[in-house]
Amino acid sequence: MTGRRTVFFGSEIYRRQGFGDNHPLAIPRVGLVIELCQALGWLPDGFEPSPPASIDELTRFHAADYIAAVQRCDGNGRAEIEDRERYNLGTRENPVFEGLFARARTSCGGSSAAAKVALAGGIGFNPAGGTHHGMPDRAHGFCYFNDPVMAILTLLEGGAEPVLYLDLDAHHGDGVELAFANDPRVATISIHEAGRWPNTGTAHGPAGSNVYNFPVPHGFNDSEINALIEGAILPIKRALRPAAVVVTCGADGLAGDPLAGMLLSNAALWSAVEAAIEAVPGAVVLGGGGYNPWTAARCWSGLWGRLNVFETNVPILETMRRRFAELSCDLIDDEDVNPVWFESLEDPPSRASVRAEVSALLENLPAPHVDSPSAQPSSFETGLWPSSR
Repeated sequence: MTGRRTVFFGSEIYRRQGFGDNHPLAIPRVGLVIELCQALGWLPDGFEPSPPASIDELTRFHAADYIAAVQRCDGNGRAEIEDRERYNLGTRENPVFEGLFARARTSCGGSSAAAKVALAGGIGFNPAGGTHHGMPDRAHGFCYFNDPVMAILTLLEGGAEPVLYLDLDAHHGDGVELAFANDPRVATISIHEAGRWPNTGTAHGPAGSNVYNFPVPHGFNDSEINALIEGAILPIKRALRPAAVVVTCGADGLAGDPLAGMLLSNAALWSAVEAAIEAVPGAVVLGGGGYNPWTAARCWSGLWGRLNVFETNVPILETMRRRFAELSCDLIDDEDVNPVWFESLEDPPSRASVRAEVSALLENLPAPHVDSPSAQPSSFETGLWPSSR
C-alpha cells in the first residue's frame, strides 16, 4: 500500500450510542476505532469528516417514500404500524432511535466520499460503512440505507468500471448483490457463513453472471480463507481487471463474535483485504458487521494500520487497556472475554486444515466470464502472507 493516499472518514456521531437498548449494535464500535487509532498515533491530523449523503444521493438506490419514512420516524421518535409493516422500521431488528437518519446518511456519505478518493487513485476507509443488507424500499438486517451500493454507484458515475465488490462479512451481502446482479459493470463476491441469516447466497448467480457466493462452514479458519482468496477471488479479480475494488470487511467472522461461528483472526482479514486491493487503481474499504466491541475495534484499527503500512503486531497501550476494561457486551459472558483482546492488537493465527466443504467451493467455481490477460501472481497467491509490520 506504500505511496498511495489513504483517507480515514469518520464522524463524532459514532461516539454516541445508537440503536437504543437491547440491540447487538448498542455497543461502542467506530468511536472506539477512532480512539484506538488516535492512541496509536495513526491519526495525527484527525479523521476526514464524513459528509452526510443528500436526499438526491440516497435516491440513486433508495425509494423516495422510504427515505421520507426514515426521516419521519426519526423525527417522531417512533414508527407507526404502517411504517413497521411497509418499511420494517421500528422493529427489534431495525429500531427507531434518536439520530437514526443522521447516522445512516452519514455512513452513506462517508462511503461515497471514500469512493471519490478511490477515483483519484487512493484508498478511502470508512469503518462505519458496510451496511450491506439495506434494501431499496425497507430496512433490513440492522441496515437502513446501503452505503456499499452508494460507493459503487459513485465509482461507476466517475467512470471507474468494472468494479469488484468483495464482502468478507459473516453474513451474506444480499442488498449489494440485489443491486448489481444484472449489471455487467460490477462483480459481487460474498464469503459468508453457511446457514446463517439472511439464509441467501447459497449458490453463485446464473451462468454468465458476475455473482459469486462462497457459503463456508462453521469454524471457518485462516487457512481456509487463504485458500479461497488464492484459489477463487484472485482469479476472478485477474479476469475482471477491475478499475476499482470495494471491500466490506465485517468483523463478525472473527473468533469470539457472538452472532457468527467463524474462527478467523484479524490478521487473516487484513491480508485478504490487502490481496483484494493490491495493484488496483483505487479502493474503498468499509467496516460491516461486528458484535464484539473488543474484536471489532482491534480489527478495524489494525486494518487502518495495514493500509498505511504501520506496525500492527503491537501491544494494547495501557490507556486503551483501561478503556477496554470498561466495556461490556450483553451477548458475551464475562468468562468468554479473551485476555488476548487486552494484550495485543493482532490476533494469534487460527491456521488449520482446509476442510472438504471449502475445497468443494473451489472445485465448483464457475469460470469467470470476463476474458482478460492474467496478471502476475501476488505475494498472497505464492503463499507469502504479508507479514506483521
